[in-house]
Amino acid sequence: MSKPEKIVAVKGMNDILPQDAPMWELFENTAETILKSYGYQKIVTPIVEDTSLFARAIGAVTDIVEKEMYSFEDSMNGDQLTLRPEGTAGVVRAVLEHNLVYDGPKRLWYKGPMFRHERPQRGRYRQFFQFGAEAVGFSGPDIDAELIMLCRRLWDDLGLQNVRLELNSIGNADERLRHRADLIAYLEKHEDILDLEAKRRLHSNPLRILDTKNPAMQDMVNGAPKLLDYLGEESLAHLNGLRKILDRNAVQYTINPRLVRGLDYYNRTVFEWVTDELGSQGTICAGGRYDPLIEQFGGKATPAVGFAMGIERIIELMKGLGETQTPSQCDVYLVHQGEDAQLQAFILGERLRDAGLDVVLHCATPAGAGSFKSQMKKADGSGAAFAVIIGEDEIASNQAVVKAMRADVDKAAGEQQQSKVAFEDVVDYVVDQIVGDHDHDHDHVHYHP
Repeated sequence: MSKPEKIVAVKGMNDILPQDAPMWELFENTAETILKSYGYQKIVTPIVEDTSLFARAIGAVTDIVEKEMYSFEDSMNGDQLTLRPEGTAGVVRAVLEHNLVYDGPKRLWYKGPMFRHERPQRGRYRQFFQFGAEAVGFSGPDIDAELIMLCRRLWDDLGLQNVRLELNSIGNADERLRHRADLIAYLEKHEDILDLEAKRRLHSNPLRILDTKNPAMQDMVNGAPKLLDYLGEESLAHLNGLRKILDRNAVQYTINPRLVRGLDYYNRTVFEWVTDELGSQGTICAGGRYDPLIEQFGGKATPAVGFAMGIERIIELMKGLGETQTPSQCDVYLVHQGEDAQLQAFILGERLRDAGLDVVLHCATPAGAGSFKSQMKKADGSGAAFAVIIGEDEIASNQAVVKAMRADVDKAAGEQQQSKVAFEDVVDYVVDQIVGDHDHDHDHVHYHP
């Protein structure tokens, strides 16, 4: 009988393996800590939403809706459903559905998988993970500045370098309409230079043409009418207010007049954090103000601004640092041999976990329980601060051998590399050593009382 064919992951949808998980956890823990420090609260929305939500939010005449969404009909009731391609629409839907701003503005953040059927490439996949924040009910440039400065703090805390901020204002709808008319007229004069994608967008979404990466169109696009020249008094005041806060806080940025959003609900501030270290996929975080969107969804006019960042791209940058150490798997590794020793190891394992320590207890494999030597090799590979060793002699004496597994712990524990400790005292002994070590080496310790 032949072996069944191996099943592999769907193209563009990747596994996050154990060796990569610590870096993801580092990013997520850092981001969540920073967002909490700015007063943002977590919101979780469904992965599947009604297709009309995205058609209304993103726009029917967009690549995402036309080509990239994973949409299907619910076989039970015929509803048209879609795997979410981005996070903002679901958050806005939840804000309206649950009337979250009834008692005032809200600062919200989310994370999770998004889905787009596009060509997989470095840092861009068909299932990708997004981390985002939405500030709903705030109208001034101060909240725009807060979100930008929050991102800067995240890059600094992660140790990321060569990430720069690009900033622009796309004004309001009336200002964009005047600019749009002049832009279309300008592009029509240069239609012979436009590529097929630009010609397709000429009348449906001409702003996106300004964002082209086609080298043959760069000089023409550089000469196109600039939206900044069409801004009225209020839009200019908002932009200048934002710049004043950023300047005062030494946030470096570049005004990029070609930085746009192709969706009608965006207005005023748009920004991107970009890098040259990921090839053509240089944007790691994009944000902007979308004051008209909530009203477009049927709610009262409510100002809002937010950002979203692709976690995979940020992980790529973190990997490039070459400095991130893989956190240890546990604080204590339990080594044992013999039935009575195994039973005692289980008891100690639970007591150590009760004390807030991360503990791995050696378990048998098809090859057997393993010798002390092989188990100690596993203990060493786990990154544990201590190995607790129990064999026949230890059972007879009611004492475990507690062995410090790292040089810095050896120093903290004194000259003696290993000690015999009564079973009833093992927890106190290990906790005392780890907490003492924690005072000067918190990066390696998981202790969480």
